[in-house]
Amino acid sequence: MEVTDPKTKFKFVFNKKILFKIALILGVLCVLFAAFLFGVNYHVKSAYQDCLLTVGEAEKMEEVDCILVLGCGLNMDGSPSEMLADRLLTGIALYQAGVAPKLLMSGDHGQIAYDEVGVMKEFAMQHGVPSEDIFMDHAGFSTYESMYRAKEIFCTQRIVVVTQKYHLYRAVYNARELGIEAYGVASQIKLAGRQLYYESREIIARTKDYALCVFQPLSTYLGDAIPVSGNGDVTNDDQEV
Repeated sequence: MEVTDPKTKFKFVFNKKILFKIALILGVLCVLFAAFLFGVNYHVKSAYQDCLLTVGEAEKMEEVDCILVLGCGLNMDGSPSEMLADRLLTGIALYQAGVAPKLLMSGDHGQIAYDEVGVMKEFAMQHGVPSEDIFMDHAGFSTYESMYRAKEIFCTQRIVVVTQKYHLYRAVYNARELGIEAYGVASQIKLAGRQLYYESREIIARTKDYALCVFQPLSTYLGDAIPVSGNGDVTNDDQEV
């Protein structure tokens, strides 16, 4: 007959209890973290939902400083991505409807070989917008930084932001929390097959930007003020910005 050492049995029970407690603590932490994520997500989406407008509603606005179009990537051939072209067309339509006298293109121009905002400006000019009415924010590396620089560098107070709807909640939230009277108009592209991906990614992005808006760190790059009320050509690459 095999005799079990009482000490071995005690260690087994003891270890089992510890593992159970650890698993329970981890489970509670996961639930709390998920609750935090979805709570912040709901807050960011709902806080300024009334500031999301239709094109018709935006056309009735007055004294808007500019229409801010957010970048979202280029194709391999250097042309605007499908989503970016959709944003640009919506922004241009609002400009042509007289919503604001200027367009502000904000995107990534962190490398000489990748000039997102230059492509955005060229696209708008090809659709009839005068060069002097188009400003470029070469250091709009994130949604938060685009809004921070819109206020601090381009001196905007009242703007209309254009991006896809899933992103618009966060964009307007950032702007409002930074002190800009911002309204949003959604571009209309259908994200068939990709909606779940973008919505899932936004949950994390909204949480990140919520924290940024609480602490409000400086943008990566700042500099002299370039009021959007002036001539957009001062932001061209051959100008000292």
